[in-house]
Amino acid sequence: MDTPIIKAPKKIPLFFKFALWISKKETGKDLLTARMMTWYPRAALGSGILELMTAKGKTPQEKRLLNIVRLKASLVCSCRFCIDMNSASIEKNGITVDEFSALRDNLDYRSIITFSVRESLAIEYATRMSNTPLVFEEDFIDKLKSHFSEKEIVMLASTIASVNYWARFNQALGIPSAGFSDKCMVKNQHL
Repeated sequence: MDTPIIKAPKKIPLFFKFALWISKKETGKDLLTARMMTWYPRAALGSGILELMTAKGKTPQEKRLLNIVRLKASLVCSCRFCIDMNSASIEKNGITVDEFSALRDNLDYRSIITFSVRESLAIEYATRMSNTPLVFEEDFIDKLKSHFSEKEIVMLASTIASVNYWARFNQALGIPSAGFSDKCMVKNQHL
């Protein structure tokens, strides 16, 4: 579906106009997703807070890891908007064409030696969290806990869950991609 199933509201309350301005300033795009949210102000407020509080990463390694799990969750959920948005920063976060291809399941991600053990576990976690039903065998959880602190596991889970939320919202309303990755190396990889 390339066309939204409903139109964005024409009248937007002043408070939300300010929020949309901030969103556009942050992303460089007039996001249809944000405009659609203004139909139901409670959803807009809750979703805005969720997005503001979602982990962004403090170190380059953390930013890369979070970008990887956001992108993997987007791909598993098949959300064109999410894939587009989360692909835009892969070059900045040092994600290579081979790594991107592996995330898209064109290659076995475990065969890509540039993914660290932590990144491979995070990819598997994002895949498991984005599939239905969720399946977490004890040995996988033991591996996860041996490589990530409790705080890091919650950070990963909340980041992946956030992508799943946005993916379902965008897909349910038919929100198309917004052109975030137009200048990205993956543009020709058929997002």
